[in-house]
Amino acid sequence: MTEQTNHYEIAVIGSGPAGFTAAIYAVRGGASTVLFGGVAPGGQLLQTMEIENYPGFVDPVVGADLMSRMLKQASRLGARVLQESVSEADLSARPFRLKSGGKDYTADAVIVATGAQARWLGTPSEEKFKGKGVSGCATCDGFFFRGKEVCVVGGGDSAAEDALFLTKFAAKVYLVHRRDKLRASFRLQEKLKANPKIEIIYDHVPEEFTGDAKLTAVNLKNVKTGAPRRLEVPGAFIAIGHTPATELVKGKLALDEAGYIVTDERTATSVPGVFAAGDVMDTHYKQAVVAAGAGCKAAMEALLFIESGGK
Repeated sequence: MTEQTNHYEIAVIGSGPAGFTAAIYAVRGGASTVLFGGVAPGGQLLQTMEIENYPGFVDPVVGADLMSRMLKQASRLGARVLQESVSEADLSARPFRLKSGGKDYTADAVIVATGAQARWLGTPSEEKFKGKGVSGCATCDGFFFRGKEVCVVGGGDSAAEDALFLTKFAAKVYLVHRRDKLRASFRLQEKLKANPKIEIIYDHVPEEFTGDAKLTAVNLKNVKTGAPRRLEVPGAFIAIGHTPATELVKGKLALDEAGYIVTDERTATSVPGVFAAGDVMDTHYKQAVVAAGAGCKAAMEALLFIESGGK
């Protein structure tokens, strides 16, 4: 294989909704396109059992099935989808140079769609019930707990927003925080205290998630006294933040204080010819359809960049 065969007009790094959508639009726009999808292409949605809010699906779709369809669609249209990760990226000059699977690739434009991972508590019982009552996305899974009691773990803006959102469905929402005061903004705290469905449990941490096939309860511990408390809830939402996957581009692209890639409204990064889409640059929404939309924008901008001769 010659070096020339490893050159593509557009290289997409990442394989969630943003990455696959970017590849689909890039190849349909006439650009030779390669997508580096990692060992298991699909991103965070591979862990989502049911998706009810992605347009076009009357019945809930399993996250892995949705990602499989996107992969097949991108491949059918002509994108080269590699089940490999990019180990190195030289974005200092064009064409950009990427290393993956021991091979070198070059590209006229790069779209970074490496996503972000929800932070988890890291306990074995939490892992056991992921997708079976334990969730990292209230807006994705809150609907399934209509009329039931649930808990949210966290104390920042994300946790407060999740708790308020869940009151649309749940009969009661327990907000569990390890400290004696929340980190959420004053306005959000006032909303929490004014909502009769919300009970804030300070100075407690989850010790164990319990149940049989699905979650039925969360055992808490008071961090000051050690006293136990049990919440009989079928749903627990972990809202302690996200970690963007930006190790590959750290020091090469401008990042914000939380580590997300900084882009303008057209998905352009601090390096001309490099664009970013999805959760790696989205600090707020964290939704598949929003990521897909950003992937579309990034591909269209990358195509324009190439057509303009890199200007």
